[in-house]
Amino acid sequence: MIEIRPKADGPGSIYAPTEAGLELTQVMQALQIWGSKWADLTSEQAHPGVVLWMWATFFLDRQRLPQRRVLIRLDYPALSRGGSRNWLLIERGDAEICEKYPGGGEDLIVVVNDPVAFARWHLGEIGWGDALRSQAIELSGSGSLARALPTWHRSHEQGPQPLHGIDSRHRDQGSNVALLLGEHAQHD
Repeated sequence: MIEIRPKADGPGSIYAPTEAGLELTQVMQALQIWGSKWADLTSEQAHPGVVLWMWATFFLDRQRLPQRRVLIRLDYPALSRGGSRNWLLIERGDAEICEKYPGGGEDLIVVVNDPVAFARWHLGEIGWGDALRSQAIELSGSGSLARALPTWHRSHEQGPQPLHGIDSRHRDQGSNVALLLGEHAQHD
């Protein structure tokens, strides 16, 4: 389902769907639509690290990302065990999630106090400003990055976008299979 390769230009790995994994795209989207209709979103279902992964993998608008290196730390104080922090590393207009500190200065710190609100923002159910005003999400660091960050979110109505460029062998398959082909890079 997932192929794992070492990154050519540094530490970490590239995670990419196999052909079999790509064929599950429409099934996964159907499950997401069904779940949105019938399931109540609870804190057990809204792990902020998973929400970050979905956002960075499929709903991060790469055309809006800075070309310079930017490091954003995300803290999840509601989580008491492992996985209570991630970094979003942006370089050359692309992004990856790091579970370990990748080094360098942190340009923006995002504190997700309410994981459900973070998930609801990602799903388009509440606005970024509402999440900030309620203190579900708090920001510190670069003001320009704090203002830009919510504009990097691609709405669900626009559909998903892959983390990296679409592989040309899948362009002719059309529909969402080609849209979801992407490599999820993550520092190990």
